Amino acid sequence: MRILIAEDNVLLREGISLLLTGAGHEVCASVEDGEALLPALLEHRPDVAVLDVRLPPGFRDEGLRAAVAARERIPGLPVLVLSQYVEQAYAARLLAAGAGGVGYLLKDRIGRVDDFLDALERVAAGQAAMDPEVISQLMVRSTRADPLAALSPREREVLALMAEGHGNSAIGERLFIAETSVNKHIGNIFAKLGLPTTDGGHRRVRAVLTWLQAEARG
Repeated sequence: MRILIAEDNVLLREGISLLLTGAGHEVCASVEDGEALLPALLEHRPDVAVLDVRLPPGFRDEGLRAAVAARERIPGLPVLVLSQYVEQAYAARLLAAGAGGVGYLLKDRIGRVDDFLDALERVAAGQAAMDPEVISQLMVRSTRADPLAALSPREREVLALMAEGHGNSAIGERLFIAETSVNKHIGNIFAKLGLPTTDGGHRRVRAVLTWLQAEARG
């Protein structure tokens, strides 16, 4: 199969490429940001695209948006989305965008080579390939009283600093992490709190309000 890869982590991107070529497939193109993804998909029209949900420059849903746009231009374009963890809103959006030829796997599934290649082949054949953990979380409604329970300790730190009014650069300085990492954490917070991308800048306000309400209850 001819496969296009979109992944900003160079080691993971090269690792996926080596895995695929070793299995007898051709990597027809490889991109590292959301702006290059849609043009590459339209130019190369791969048998299947393997892409990260979050890509530069915003580290939000650039990969997913490019995939949805490409499927509108190339009906049935097979797409296998990779994510660091289950992002229910994005998984649901991908499924809603088309019934066949879509997949959503957690990145640690790549290490299980047979499972990864099997998912790739099913997606290329027009079937769906969903990570068991994704299916579980989509089917079971959360009963957690704490809306922040899904956040990691680092994400809670970032959200707390957001609530204090700090910008992304200042948050990075206080936590001794790069601003790109802050962007990723904030994107993760929005996804875990179920704040849709259509909210635009209001997502930051809604996330802070959720934090303040949780703190008040505590």
